[in-house]
Amino acid sequence: MSRPEHIAPPELFYGETEAKKYTRNTRIAAIQAEMTMRAVELLNLDGRMPQYLLDIGCGSGLSGEILDEDGHMWAGMDIAPSMLDIAIEKDVEGDLLMQDIGQGMGFRPGTFDGAISISVLQWLCNADKTENRPRYRLQRFFSTLFMALQRGARAVFQFYPENDAQVEMIMSISMKCGFTGGLVVDYPNSKKARKFYLCLFAGQDAGERQVLPKGLEDEGNTVGVAYTQARIQDRSRGKQSRKSVKNSADWILHKKELARKRGKEDVPLDSKYTGRRRKPRF
Repeated sequence: MSRPEHIAPPELFYGETEAKKYTRNTRIAAIQAEMTMRAVELLNLDGRMPQYLLDIGCGSGLSGEILDEDGHMWAGMDIAPSMLDIAIEKDVEGDLLMQDIGQGMGFRPGTFDGAISISVLQWLCNADKTENRPRYRLQRFFSTLFMALQRGARAVFQFYPENDAQVEMIMSISMKCGFTGGLVVDYPNSKKARKFYLCLFAGQDAGERQVLPKGLEDEGNTVGVAYTQARIQDRSRGKQSRKSVKNSADWILHKKELARKRGKEDVPLDSKYTGRRRKPRF
């Protein structure tokens, strides 16, 4: 089976039909949620709330929903317009940008407290156009990302490398751009469950030593993934997250404030009646 990045550039591969199919597939959504939870776990935020995170290749907002549940603020960027259209229709909490990450990012230094990326990094290694040189695009991406992160912040990339040479190229370029860290491999002995996470450190906080996390070893051992499995079970049972209850006063006020920040002009004014339940009319 051909890899998606070998078929077409991401902005073409994830057209309207493929974007809807990807978002509505419950199996894909479950896998994406599990990998996002693992990536957030590797960020090692230690319960510091809330954090401002960057979702690189945010797509239709599947990963952003996990960040919302954790109470984090986030911004997402993606190159596929159809994916971003679905995220807008879903009214996701994060701010959205359409951007080719291979051309770098223009954020101010130290903007983000961390960054995650799910199933995106391998796309930068594919020269789908004559002007796309993988090494240059990776160098541009990692150098601008390093500047956009707070010192001591982490960036975690779940990705599907095509071969060992690709892994070596990605890691060497990221290190040349100032990052430290390394590769975390979960379930290395399982072809089906094996997952690759590139865990990068943007320097170190004063007096704090960064330690590369260990990968999960035993697929059948639930101890190492208790946090992730509990989160998936909570989602399936509908347990309350740290987000405000939908249609509550706090939820409506938050949505209004978000709309104002995004420049919308027809946002209703706040009042003491905001979110108050109306009596049924006869």
